[in-house]
Amino acid sequence: MTPHFTPDPAKGAAVKAADRAHVFHSWSAQGLIDPLAVAGAEGSYFWDYEGNRYLDFTSGLVFTNIGYQHPTVVQAIQEQAASMTTFAPAFAVEARSEAARLIASRTPGDLDKIFFTNGGAEAVENAVRMARLHTGRHKVLAAYRSYHGATNTAINLTGDPRRWASDNGSSGTVHFWAPFLYRSAFYASTEEEECARALQHLEDTIAFEGPASVAAIVLETVPGTAGIMTPPPGYLQGVREICDRYGIVFVLDEVMAGFGRTGKWFAAEHFDVVPDLMTFAKGVNSGYVPLGGVAISGKIAETFEKRPFPGGLTYSGHPLACAAAVATIQVMEDEKVVENAAHIGATVIEPGLRDLAERHPSIGEVRGTGMFWALELVRDRESREPLVPYNATGADAAPMAAFGAACKKNGLWPFINMNRTHVVPACNVSEAEAKEGLAALDVALSVADEYTV
Repeated sequence: MTPHFTPDPAKGAAVKAADRAHVFHSWSAQGLIDPLAVAGAEGSYFWDYEGNRYLDFTSGLVFTNIGYQHPTVVQAIQEQAASMTTFAPAFAVEARSEAARLIASRTPGDLDKIFFTNGGAEAVENAVRMARLHTGRHKVLAAYRSYHGATNTAINLTGDPRRWASDNGSSGTVHFWAPFLYRSAFYASTEEEECARALQHLEDTIAFEGPASVAAIVLETVPGTAGIMTPPPGYLQGVREICDRYGIVFVLDEVMAGFGRTGKWFAAEHFDVVPDLMTFAKGVNSGYVPLGGVAISGKIAETFEKRPFPGGLTYSGHPLACAAAVATIQVMEDEKVVENAAHIGATVIEPGLRDLAERHPSIGEVRGTGMFWALELVRDRESREPLVPYNATGADAAPMAAFGAACKKNGLWPFINMNRTHVVPACNVSEAEAKEGLAALDVALSVADEYTV
């Protein structure tokens, strides 16, 4: 039970009834879903109208990096609303200018110009537009096992089944295999082999597509929803070198991995690589008000010094969103949130997950860093057969559904995608909260174990 909340089942029923009557939910068959009516949230927890409280191991959709309802950010939004609720993007506004300055001071290299969007998909959309205009080329390469958003270009770049219904085959997008040793497309047996063969595959793809036709390579620095597959040492540097060799713009998508999620301000810092463009959203202000953007290098920015950039958004750099970003970044500095993500990840989450893997045959692999972890669940460790088939639905997805139900029964809200559960709590999660979540996972994994051979 939540101590400061009085259950109100009748109100919860009314909220759900209105939702079911009028809200059209994303990525869903509308008649087959049963959304939880949420009454409130604070820190790492949220609760329903029945009084059931859940430890959120999803961070919303991996965006509440400082948890729910942080008082400093709430106050900043309130103060901004009292002084200037909104203003058009063509003007210099204090909250917007300060947010851009703070973001640019933390991005790697010379990514010093910030184009604001309303979220991650729009950031990717505009980054690709910049790359195409900068190079005069059209094709864009992106990886399978990726997610870049649901706008037209972003969904075509995406390398998971959500693309299929909208893939028009004429957007200039070409997909390739990025490294993932556990399920190697290159028959590699070591990280070194996987890296070398993945880079050769990428260069071969460019050669056959025509280097002079490729505007950009877009990669999630650490792929998120697709599986949190940390690239092997040398891979991103190798991509950087390939891009430089052929005059291709290198775009890193840090929408999910950025702002402390991996235990660094940006995941690119782990790999000592600087892209030409970097997209961000989510953790920039913990999702309190929609905000995303593109961090732009000097050479790309120079293209648009005398030439107008043909793109814009009515709410670009919205003052409320930017005020939330300024406050969030300050909170992350003052409360050492990035350091906490690295510390709790290394001392609690990683050893805890590896301990679970020792005891649960359904865990095929543990991977991740900071507050960004995945458990690959399998039927058979030796064959690595996934616990459920790729893109499983209905009865085929029953093992993961049972695992998820067991998590929720024990007060944990899990992030589940295909045959994986991701461990992505708030970056300021406490040691006690992390251990609470691991204990709930321990119980739920016993359910997954029942489906192993």
